[in-house]
Amino acid sequence: MPLFEFRCSSCQREFEALVRNGEQPHCPNCDATRLEKLLSAPARPAALAGALPIASACPPPQAGPCGPGCCRLPMG
Repeated sequence: MPLFEFRCSSCQREFEALVRNGEQPHCPNCDATRLEKLLSAPARPAALAGALPIASACPPPQAGPCGPGCCRLPMG
């Protein structure tokens, strides 16, 4: 289901809506169906956006103790 951004022609509110095939979205503010589809940039996957920088590197020693699987723990 694609997520689209819209602006309501009646109340000018901007909102996002999941739109399935054949569905007509409506404004959550005034329930109008005259909507303008806005152009939005596609979202980048979290792995490419750098959302989890610590996942690819060992935490620094000052970060304190870490749990099972930590790269600072000796393998044994």
